[in-house]
Amino acid sequence: MLRFLIRTVVTALALGVAVWAVPGITMTPYADQTVLFIGAPSVEVVISYLVVAAIFGLVNGIIGNAIRVMAFPLYVLTLGLIALLVNGALLLLVHQVSLWLGFGLSVSSFSQGVIGALVLSLTSWVLGLFFRPLLMKR
Repeated sequence: MLRFLIRTVVTALALGVAVWAVPGITMTPYADQTVLFIGAPSVEVVISYLVVAAIFGLVNGIIGNAIRVMAFPLYVLTLGLIALLVNGALLLLVHQVSLWLGFGLSVSSFSQGVIGALVLSLTSWVLGLFFRPLLMKR
């Protein structure tokens, strides 16, 4: 359970970087924002990022793994570059779930989703290096 929480926080931070870096990706909080500290994100924004990160983790864990198993020959044929397209499609799926919820991640196009997935994966990898000691503890 602790591992899922740490990965959710890492994914939420990486989503924040992707929203900041990619112009076609935005985050809509679930409620009006109340400012606690000037310059800091509001509680509503933080909770929205955590909920969307948990949704992304579930979508990536269930649907993403099924796609990776079925598309294994394409992964081999393209030397893994198809993973960018699969991750972009999964980001668009999270966008669709966010639309159903009424708040969350908004991706303007598939190309922005692919770029956002690239930023998300690189940021998650870098942040995962720092959080790895917490994940390895038992």
